[in-house]
Amino acid sequence: MTSEAFSIDPWGVVEHTLDLPGQAAAESVLTLSNGHIGMRGNLDEGEPHGMPGTYLNGVFELRPLPYAESGYGYPESGQSVINVTNGKIIRMLVDDEPFDVRYGQLRSHRRRLDFRDGLLRREAVWTSPAGRTVKVTSTRLVSLTQRAIAAIEYVVEAVDGPARLVLQSTLVANEQLPTAEADPRAAAMLEAPLVAEADIAVGTKAALVHSTRHSRLRVGAGMDHVIEAPEPYDVTAESSEDNARISVTLTLKPGERLRLVKFIAYGWSEVRSLPAVRDQVLAALTAARFTGWDGLVREQREYLAEFWEHSDIQVDGDVELQQAVRFALFHVLQASARSEERAIPAKGLTGTGYDGHSFWDTEAYVLPVLTYALPGAVNQALRWRHATLPSARERAAQLGLAGAVFPWRTIHGEECSSYWPAGTAAFHIGAGIAAAVVRYVRATGDREFDRTIGLELLVETARMWRSLGHHDPAGRFRIEGVTGPDEYSAIVDNNVFTNLMAQSNLRHAAEAATRYMQEATALGVDPEEAAAWRDAAAAMFIPYDERLGVHPQADGFTDHQFWDFAATPPENYPLLLHYPYFDLYRKQVVKQADLVLAMQVRGDAFTDEQKARNFAYYERITVRDSSLSACTQAVMAAEVGQLDLAYDYTAEAALMDLHDLGGNSREGLHVASLAGASIALVAGFGGLRDHDDALSFRPRLPSGLSRLAFALRVRDSLLTVEITHDTTTYEVRKGDPVPVVHDGERLLVEAGRPATRRTRRLEPVERCVQPPGREPTRRHTQGGHPPAAVDPLPAE
Repeated sequence: MTSEAFSIDPWGVVEHTLDLPGQAAAESVLTLSNGHIGMRGNLDEGEPHGMPGTYLNGVFELRPLPYAESGYGYPESGQSVINVTNGKIIRMLVDDEPFDVRYGQLRSHRRRLDFRDGLLRREAVWTSPAGRTVKVTSTRLVSLTQRAIAAIEYVVEAVDGPARLVLQSTLVANEQLPTAEADPRAAAMLEAPLVAEADIAVGTKAALVHSTRHSRLRVGAGMDHVIEAPEPYDVTAESSEDNARISVTLTLKPGERLRLVKFIAYGWSEVRSLPAVRDQVLAALTAARFTGWDGLVREQREYLAEFWEHSDIQVDGDVELQQAVRFALFHVLQASARSEERAIPAKGLTGTGYDGHSFWDTEAYVLPVLTYALPGAVNQALRWRHATLPSARERAAQLGLAGAVFPWRTIHGEECSSYWPAGTAAFHIGAGIAAAVVRYVRATGDREFDRTIGLELLVETARMWRSLGHHDPAGRFRIEGVTGPDEYSAIVDNNVFTNLMAQSNLRHAAEAATRYMQEATALGVDPEEAAAWRDAAAAMFIPYDERLGVHPQADGFTDHQFWDFAATPPENYPLLLHYPYFDLYRKQVVKQADLVLAMQVRGDAFTDEQKARNFAYYERITVRDSSLSACTQAVMAAEVGQLDLAYDYTAEAALMDLHDLGGNSREGLHVASLAGASIALVAGFGGLRDHDDALSFRPRLPSGLSRLAFALRVRDSLLTVEITHDTTTYEVRKGDPVPVVHDGERLLVEAGRPATRRTRRLEPVERCVQPPGREPTRRHTQGGHPPAAVDPLPAE
């Protein structure tokens, strides 16, 4: 899919022609989801497709994890998201010719995904091989208000003569899938994962119930229809194990229309019986039909109007970036709105990439955005983590540790990574969960959550850190044999990001145990244990290279040999697909921001001078083979004054999927990168830091943008921030006063009394260099000439 596949529109994505080779990536971009149901943007008729996909959050199948040599503690089985029963399909025959864009003549084709109403609209004019022309208009939604419901309005008009039509509205299970890829980031395709249990079809209604073969999950799908057409027309219903079909047959005269509204419902359960799941689906259909198509559309618009009022980010000066950041926010919303105590996968529900697993991406990138945009979704995501505590405690015990070890990648709560250096050893996910708890409570004031769910998560993660680390003879607390965010380093000692995050985790757990002494005692916490957490935090070892004046990513990292970037051809990126991990692990080459991410999330642990030197050092060796990197590099580039570089990285994060920059959007969207686009703007150019009780801002804009405005939910208030090159204005649109810090000055912003301060202008800073060929695309340069670059590394 090329960057020209979609036109630039600040409130939507418009595809003006049908690009069949790029169809798989377009299907990801045009996905509709509510966090419970995900429907890829496949054509209504089902074929041709890049990858068919309908997903239910939490529905997966087990598969064995093969090992050349088994080892103690290795996970025994993996979990893969599956394509559940497809309810999107509406096939049409025109005088016995199937509507298929590969045949006849497709005179026009246009699709638009609108961020304001959450609708995917399609318009097509097609002439059959026999010469009959029809106009097809369809509108699809996945309801943000009725969790189990999707719906399609499908309208056919005869154009140039009478047309005998047959519409087949279908439920299909166990669709044939594309061949699996060798890329480890792709999914393990599972053939026919659903076992039929029941099928019914009567009148305009049908339902199928299946179960998964090994994970034993029961899945129900149903459909019902409203038909508006000139008389006479005929309706038939039929079903079999993997297929249910409602057919409508009639003849349309020129100018006449057939309108079909299809309501689709899904439900699934680990424990409920077949009749219960079937009846749940049928009840959801009854409710949706009662609401009606117009009612569902109205609810969707109202829901999104409120979301954009509280969460919009406005960018002046770059309409493509404006589109991209709204696209990003829309998909972050879709990934989480109705997840309701389920995981938020790395791809959302847009594809099968990474087997549908949830990673540390959720807590590190997605939840920081949702905290100020949709805090209820954060509550639900953390409740899901809490629900998996039994598995996390069991995993910790298996590894000889106290507390809880949360999985590196999972759907249901068990570890699914068969590569333990990048999986099991990435303990920092526990500290990410703890940080998300602290941020959510601080932003919302949800003391009941803090006292119950939050406290237990903090306690169990702190116990893990205290048992994983140890005090050395010098009294320093060391955490050894871990893998940090950078997956081109593994099993290292004292990874700076991990140690700083663990330090915060330990401190906050001790504070929470003091705040809720009775509840902490019930969890077995005594004063001695809390004191041990405080002592470990106070003595946390943070490596520093005095010779270079930078922080090594981990102990000894700056002593490693540098990767030979000059001898690495462009086609050998990403490196993990062309070089052994052994070679990557022992060289100075960074897949994604690690030490730089530490400076973003624990900026209090670094001086301004250290941040600038660290940033310059790691820019030269970071290759961004991960979509998680650009947004963090954007934030820190802005903080150290490299605003145009920050602008370049912001655009890369935001355009990752609209431009298919990684070449793998066909597998699903990069939800963390999309969330990162918001972080890059708000935390980068807005300078937002939320480490303390008051939100702190250090606003600054690159030359390519003239204005940035965003809104944040803080407790029960709505705070808006508007930044230009000259001034920054803080306003409380509703609610109680909000304390903020503007460039070190404390303000109390009250409703109806905006506070305006000067936006600091920064002195130009030399632009850092990146590995050859791995520079971000230049978004803007002064006078058409790129600024000079600085080389921060000493000669070898």
